[in-house]
Amino acid sequence: MRVVIVTESFPPEVNGVAHSVLRTAEHLVRRGHQPLVITPAPARGAECPPHVFGGGTGAAELPVVRVPSVPLPGYPQVRIALPGRRLTAAIAGHRPDIVHLASPFVLGARGMQAAARLGVPAVAVYQTDLAGYAHAYRAGRGLGEAAAWHRIRTVHRAAARTLAPSTPAAQDLTAHGVPRVRLWPRGVDSVRFHPRHRDETLHRALAPGGEVLVGYVGRLAPEKRVDLLASASALPGVRVVVIGDGPSAPGLKAAMPGAVFLGRRTGEELARCFATLDVFVHTGPLETFCQTIQEAMASGVPVIGPAAGGPLDLVGHRRTGLLVPPRDGAAVARAVTTLAGDAELRAAYGRAGRADVTARTWEAVGDLLLRHYAEVLAEHRGTAVAEVTGATGPGREGAAPTADQARPAEGTPVAEELPA
Repeated sequence: MRVVIVTESFPPEVNGVAHSVLRTAEHLVRRGHQPLVITPAPARGAECPPHVFGGGTGAAELPVVRVPSVPLPGYPQVRIALPGRRLTAAIAGHRPDIVHLASPFVLGARGMQAAARLGVPAVAVYQTDLAGYAHAYRAGRGLGEAAAWHRIRTVHRAAARTLAPSTPAAQDLTAHGVPRVRLWPRGVDSVRFHPRHRDETLHRALAPGGEVLVGYVGRLAPEKRVDLLASASALPGVRVVVIGDGPSAPGLKAAMPGAVFLGRRTGEELARCFATLDVFVHTGPLETFCQTIQEAMASGVPVIGPAAGGPLDLVGHRRTGLLVPPRDGAAVARAVTTLAGDAELRAAYGRAGRADVTARTWEAVGDLLLRHYAEVLAEHRGTAVAEVTGATGPGREGAAPTADQARPAEGTPVAEELPA
């Protein structure tokens, strides 16, 4: 199968969209398919090392087309593709069977138009709550949120299928008039993210007084609401560690003088940091999935997250962690107090969390994506799914899940406040 992936973000950028696209492309190559990635070019001077999958004579370099771009005003880390003919030419030149649009907005919208002109079916992957961001940044005094939903509907209605990463995201899309929504979650590398990577030497360095180590991992930007950790950082016996970088870093350092800021960490170093935490907290209320929660769970770390969006599918309340009302710093502090004071509870939540995610491999998630592709191509061509990919089973046996077939993690429909 020949696949063009049009993405708004790709390495060297570090975010959920870029990581998911890279893992998707890797899986396609390993399954014998031929992907091409089209993405905005990074800032001048940024290093773009090639991505080679496999080894020996079977090694294959991922072809990537980078189109001219400009920085997003006020957020220069984000690149916006400029209009041009290169996108359509690249798609047509690859002769794709299907076009995969990763978090489509600017480049993805043009990719959708190009796919339609070429008569190629497109799958749109919803990953970023753009309407929520518009509301959070108060764009256009409320008009920004409406404009974002208009853009989302316009792009996704033209897709043969929209893939949502979580049940709440799928429900949100459907409620706002997006048709043909199906579920496609994210995988996690439970070998890289593993409790065995816990480093007691690192723990002592970060919490020399024996404090409970409470950590956040992710981008430091207004929509992530890391400021909600301020009350928790003032708790006795607690040391907050923040891993990541972004425009909010200076303000957060001023608001949490007792916290440790490690900057961005990747690879084995990041896995070691995750496993060394005693509690993981994610404060962002706009997560359509929340990959770092999965990585913490794989690391055997209990989690605290907002009872909104993707975390509702991931966190079993009072089983693998605690869900708190979104945008409530006092509730975050109470949840931290509960877990900081009970090592046995932390261990139990950590074990249950890891058990929940070990089957969520990128291989399994990649194969589910191929099933989505197969169903879309079968509908487009009027053929059986098995004829597209050689999948076993008659008709729709093993069909990819619809939005209403998903269920949140056991125990998650609870968003009560914890007692003080």
